[in-house]
Amino acid sequence: MQAAATSPLPIAERRLTLSDEEATAALARRIAARARPGDVIALGGDLGSGKTFFARAFIGEPDVPSPTFTLVQIYDRPPGCPSGRVWHFDLYRLGKSDEAIELDIEDAFAEGVSLIEWPERLGPLLPTARLDVALEFLSDPRGRAVTLTGRGRWAGLLDQVAP
Repeated sequence: MQAAATSPLPIAERRLTLSDEEATAALARRIAARARPGDVIALGGDLGSGKTFFARAFIGEPDVPSPTFTLVQIYDRPPGCPSGRVWHFDLYRLGKSDEAIELDIEDAFAEGVSLIEWPERLGPLLPTARLDVALEFLSDPRGRAVTLTGRGRWAGLLDQVAP
């Protein structure tokens, strides 16, 4: 019996300059409007680069705490919102990638939208199909550079979120 051929996962990339926090929030809201259950948004960048700020804008609540100590916070989105439940992970303190299983990360991947700060700590558990949002500092402290890398479904959505 011959194995079925698998096609490579489509990948697309966009690099943007965000002038201030409002531009970052607007990008997060555009991404949130297209997110759906099963999506993984991996937030990368140095400490203080804006990952939690991005997550607050994505979730749509200004009082979203960083889950640095709890490691995960779960938010129910309003009825009619396409993204349903949002699982916000901050894996900075994760010791080993398999510790994420105890955080019900597999349920998050199956049932909701997963926003993951420090996604590299998941190692092989990080899904291949995802949107990577890498935030970087600029010389202007108000702005950020962002690289969006869409893999799978998100490769076809970058033109809509990063015009």
